[in-house]
Amino acid sequence: MILYAIIKVGGKQQKVEEGKYVKMEKLEGEKGDAVELTEVLAISRDGELTVGQPYVEGARIIGKILEQGRENKVTVFKYKPKLDYRRKTGHRQPFTKVLIEEIQVPEK
Repeated sequence: MILYAIIKVGGKQQKVEEGKYVKMEKLEGEKGDAVELTEVLAISRDGELTVGQPYVEGARIIGKILEQGRENKVTVFKYKPKLDYRRKTGHRQPFTKVLIEEIQVPEK
């Protein structure tokens, strides 16, 4: 039984488990599309940790896109006192919500 895997998506590392969903950086695809992630950094299986160098060879994460969306707005406000300088902008980061269906590991 595989407990979890550490993957690299969008320059960030995330812990994933089978049957759970994860919000990650935006991936290409529509709602309901299958997605395959191959940049697996580590896998924990039966209490044994396998660490890749840099990736675990042959390991794949199979998932399904549940939602494409954007996070809540983050307001960025800059100002300089006594100089009448003010700038207000906002940012909404896009994300993809993925259901992790299967963690595939090659046998030793």
